[in-house]
Parts: sequence; structure tokens; C-alpha cells
Amino acid sequence: MRDLPAALLIDMDGTVVDTEPYWMASEMALVAEFGGTWTDDDAHSIVGFDLLDSAEQLRARGGVDLAPHAIVERLLDSVIERCRVELPWRPGARELLLDAGRREVPAVLVTMSWRRLAGAVLDAAPRGVFAGSVTGDEVDRGKPHPEPYLRAAASLGVEPATCLAIEDSPTGIAAAVSAGCATVAVPHMVPVDDEAGRVVVETLVGTDVAGLWRVAEGARRQDPAAS
Repeated sequence: MRDLPAALLIDMDGTVVDTEPYWMASEMALVAEFGGTWTDDDAHSIVGFDLLDSAEQLRARGGVDLAPHAIVERLLDSVIERCRVELPWRPGARELLLDAGRREVPAVLVTMSWRRLAGAVLDAAPRGVFAGSVTGDEVDRGKPHPEPYLRAAASLGVEPATCLAIEDSPTGIAAAVSAGCATVAVPHMVPVDDEAGRVVVETLVGTDVAGLWRVAEGARRQDPAAS
């Protein structure tokens, strides 16, 4: 087994930065503007979704009478404004990215958020910690489809099986596992079951790339579906 992954492929919302509360507050405000109701359960049910898929749910369940792209743009405006006030790093995420840099493991941000929000996070990240990014408006099929992770690995010229993926939602985890990545789940806003093919950790605090790779690769090797 390799001592280190060829790359670190990491989700953004809820994994690198704690923007999920910003998304939920923005969704609720938009639905209220159109006289609808959007509950905590509704908000949690779309965590990790492609933004256009989320917009369709806001139309169908929340009564937001706008085109899906318009809904996404309104949400992005709100979340970016909140991020400019405070970019809320998830515990241990910044340190893990710096550890990857020290070990010369390239990191790619893999997010269903669109480029203009991802760009704001990339700009605020420590210089040089990210080698690239894949965003929701740059893929044909979003999470849980494996395309975002396949593209991220391809952008570095490495095989997905040699990559460590870190996610916080069942949707994102499904994408990473389907792509063939060794996968670590760090639950945040929604629960994640400890199932075959991935390992669940409570926090990234005190972790490092080598240790996460070791336990994730071990979990993948024990998955019959991966053999």
C-alpha cells in the first residue's frame, strides 16, 4: 500500500468550510419571500445536492416561482455575502490542507457549489494549498454521480483509486466511493452511516493525510464490492 495518496480530493461546504448554515438560512429567506414554507428537514434533505437539483426542490416544495438558474444565483448572492463577513473554517480542515502541502500531496476542491462561491473560498485559503478545483457548474452530472471526483483525479493525471476523498454528506460520499476513491466521511449537518468502502471520523482535528489515507484504504480493502 502507498504511504500517501496521490492526491487529496476534498468537498467544500460542510467539510472545508461550515457554509451549510448559510445555505439553509438563504433557502429559508428565499422561500419565505415567495410565501412558502421550508423546514429544517427540507434543508437537511438537500445537503450535498447539485445546486440545480436543490433549486428544483425549492420550486416544488418551497413554492419559489423562479427559474432554477435564477434560484441558484439568488442563493449564491446570499451565501457569498455571508462568507465575506466571516469564512467559517471547519475544525481541522485548514491544518489538514497545510499538512497535505507539506507532504507534497496536491489537493483539489470538489464541490457542487458554483465557481463564484468556490473562488471566494479558494482566495481565502492559505496560499498554495489547492492545486485545482471542480465545481458544480463545470460538470454534466453532479454528486452523487462520480463525475466530479473522476474529473478531479483526471485534472492531476492520477487514478481515482490512488486518491483520498473527504466528504461530509451521504450524497458526496456516494460520489467519491463510486469514483473508486478511498473515502473518509466527516459527518456535519446530516448523519452518515459507517458502511463498507469508507471510514467515518468525528472530526478532522488532530488528523493528517497519512493517517486518514491508511484507515480509508484499509476500509476500502475490506469492502467486497471493491474487490
